[in-house]
Amino acid sequence: MNEIIHEHYIEAGKIAARVREEAVSRIKEDTPLLDVAEFVENRTKELGGNIAFPCNISINEITSHYTPEDNSHYFRRGDVVKVDIGVHIEGYIADTASTVEIGTDHYGRLINACEEALGCAISSTRSNIETRAIGKIIGETVRKYGFNVIKDLTGHSLERWKLHAGVTIPNYRSLFSQRIEEGMVFAIEPFATCGKGNVRYGEAHIFALNGRVGTDAGQEIRSRFGTLPFARRWVPQIKVEELKGLRKYFELIEAGGEIVAQAEHTVIVREGGCEVITK
Repeated sequence: MNEIIHEHYIEAGKIAARVREEAVSRIKEDTPLLDVAEFVENRTKELGGNIAFPCNISINEITSHYTPEDNSHYFRRGDVVKVDIGVHIEGYIADTASTVEIGTDHYGRLINACEEALGCAISSTRSNIETRAIGKIIGETVRKYGFNVIKDLTGHSLERWKLHAGVTIPNYRSLFSQRIEEGMVFAIEPFATCGKGNVRYGEAHIFALNGRVGTDAGQEIRSRFGTLPFARRWVPQIKVEELKGLRKYFELIEAGGEIVAQAEHTVIVREGGCEVITK
């Protein structure tokens, strides 16, 4: 990784970390979800970054891929809120997430389990380690607290303009494994739950264009967002479902309706460890 690319990653990480902390401070009872999502996206641009994907605000049993479309949903006391933020500089992406519980402390141990699992995973990440070894550490840490991981969700490698670049870091010791190399960039993201950890699909609020586009609307989307994810609310004049080459990011929901927590940082792999860019 050359110096310029490294600087882009560092800048994206600094912005993402700052926006994440500022967003968490705005998650309060009776605040519209849309207010926080739009704050995240506008603040990212104010600080000189670009939005890598719509702000995800996933509450309670929703694990990921939810972004508000209007002002009809509000935070409630007792909600366990996962805010997931992506920032890029010239296509080099930083991805980070935190979980906060509003006004109560029923799920503090669940949130702590995620955060500790993330810390242990980061401490073990270095060149030549197998992804299953990191997953084993995540799974064992979460189980130590008496919870389960969401097996269907993984950490993922990041490349320029690619949010999911092909190498995954599981949240358990999977049979499939890949070797991590120096210079690779990963978003490591444990998910922990009180339930069994299976997921079901909900509605789609986030989309991306991965294939060929054959309409003016598709070309407009491609010119604005490339292959990165976008929200329906960003393009209210376009009937998104009619676009060709459309990928839908369906809400992922804990199948038993149990609470889920998430913690996430982006790291650059080094020979003897890794560099965390989103702290």
